[in-house]
Parts: sequence; C-alpha cells; structure tokens
Amino acid sequence: MSHSDSLAFALELNRLAEAEILPRFRNVAVETKADGTVVTAADREAERAMRAKIHDRFPEDAVLGEEWGESGPKDARRRWILDPVDGTIWFTLGVPVFGTLIGLLDEGRPSVGVCAFPALGRVLYAESGGGCFLRVKDESPARVHVAAPVPLAEARISACGPHGSDIQPAPGRAVNMTALIRGSGAFRFIGDCLQHALVCEGRVHSAVDTIMKPWDIAALVPCVREAGGVATSLDGDADGVVFSGSLVTSSDAALHRQVLETLAAQVML
Repeated sequence: MSHSDSLAFALELNRLAEAEILPRFRNVAVETKADGTVVTAADREAERAMRAKIHDRFPEDAVLGEEWGESGPKDARRRWILDPVDGTIWFTLGVPVFGTLIGLLDEGRPSVGVCAFPALGRVLYAESGGGCFLRVKDESPARVHVAAPVPLAEARISACGPHGSDIQPAPGRAVNMTALIRGSGAFRFIGDCLQHALVCEGRVHSAVDTIMKPWDIAALVPCVREAGGVATSLDGDADGVVFSGSLVTSSDAALHRQVLETLAAQVML
C-alpha cells in the first residue's frame, strides 16, 4: 500500500516518537507543569526527536507542539501539530491507552493524521481523500469505517470526562452532560484520543471532548472524516475545529446534530 510523502513521513515521525516513549513506559519520573498538568521525559524527548526530523527534512514547514510550542516560518503553508503523549496521566499510571498524535495542516486544513497507541501496537492513520486505516502490530493495515447510523437513544456515546459540563463546570463552559448520559443508548467515560479512535473503528457512535488544545485535535480530524464520520467543535464549527477548543466526533450527521443539541440544552438543576 503506497502513501503520499506526507503520510509516509508522519508514520516515520511516529516510529521516532515510539522509540523515545516505550523505553520510558513504567520507568520515568513525573513532573507537574505550571498549568497543573503532568509531563515526563517521554513527552519532551519524543517531541524533540520529531521536531528535529521535521526541521531537517522540511525546513520550510512550521511546527506546533504541546511541549515546545511554535517554531518555523510564520507564513508556512504547512504546519505539523504534535502531541507526543496524549493522555500523560494514563502513561504515568502505567495504563497502555495513551496515544501519540501527529497532524498536518496544509493551508490551514487538516490533511494528514496519525493516532498511535505505542504500548498497544496500534496505529490509526489517514490522509485527505485516501481513507482511514488501522494497523495492529505486524498485521497488514485494514481500512476502517464508522458505525452505521443510529438515533441517540440507541447510540454508544463517550466523553473524556465530566469537566466543562453541568457535572463539573469550567470557566465559560458547562454543557449538559447529564442529558447526554440519560439520552444515549449506552454511555462511558473513555479517556483522550482513544474514544475518537473508537469512533473511526465503528465501536463508539459519538465522542465528546469539551476542553481541547490544537495538538489534541489536529491528528484526529482527518482520521474521523476519512472513516466516514463528522468532526466539529461543540458549536458545530467544522472548518475551524482544530483551534476551537473542543471536539465532538460522530458516525453520522444526524446523530451529530442530536448530540450537539443535547449538550446545548438548558441545564436543569
């Protein structure tokens, strides 16, 4: 199976990140950043390795990463967006569901996405117009698709957590998570990028993240869309979703509307 140069390079970046991350899994010190989130040498060194490769191979490209911020030309046509360890809490707990996210924006549009789970040997990836694929360990990649359409009352719904909702409000954000939980066919809290990967694989019908950064979002958007799904912000913004601060992904447009409307419903205390 052939890939575009950009996707092939993104998969190469993932292998570099994995080489920095896996030797440190269950064997690394944990630090707390100024914003209260945790970080490890795995986060920092994996991003450092990916940045060095990007700047060496594509010096005209810009980079935005969780650990080292922005670099490269301000007017770059292409921007790589990196989250070396998405779900660092899981990583520090020794739970293997953390991910590595590598996204590429081409003239601001999400065009390539890699969502890998190093400790599970799973790599989900996509490029615009090329479909979404899952490779499990040494098996051949298989194309994946979202689930068939269902109404909210029959849907399997997930959310990263209760933050930014009526259950645990955050400044400027308190979506009606209770209504979504009660209105869905089945609901589970599933952490970080894993829930959106499960949407791509047709295992979850819709996944909600109320508070996100660009590096949490960029890689996931091409994967979901190329699997046949929908990806927008909580406000329904598709074009500006990467920098919107939230992400909702769904298997079909009708369910997506139901999820957004339910989250936006007035909170009844």
